[in-house]
Amino acid sequence: EIAAPYKEDICYATTNRQEAVKAIAPQCDLVLVLGAPNSSNSVRLVEVARRNGAKNAQLVESAADVDWSWFEGVSTLGVSAGASAPEDLVETLIDAVRTKFAVELKSVETTRENVTFRLPRALLPAE
Repeated sequence: EIAAPYKEDICYATTNRQEAVKAIAPQCDLVLVLGAPNSSNSVRLVEVARRNGAKNAQLVESAADVDWSWFEGVSTLGVSAGASAPEDLVETLIDAVRTKFAVELKSVETTRENVTFRLPRALLPAE
């Protein structure tokens, strides 16, 4: 008699990233999603990009995994990352693209993430 969460109950970070990818995909020739191949939310971001108009979308674990032939004919690149991908991976990817192409960054924000999580009392410093 286990009650499962509603299907739409995915974490806010995943939901926000999916909404952002939906917003940028129609303008993108290529969307690169940083994440692990066993990360369902990263794989889903690639699917969302493709379904929402990106001409091409690829999952990469790091800048080292980029196949530069994907960039042939690309004038607009979208970049996203799975919820658990560290920000420095995104910055490294942008830097790698910048070494090969002229880059003009445009940040697209569909939702402002301002959620904070408090430490459990057991982890707070003693007063």
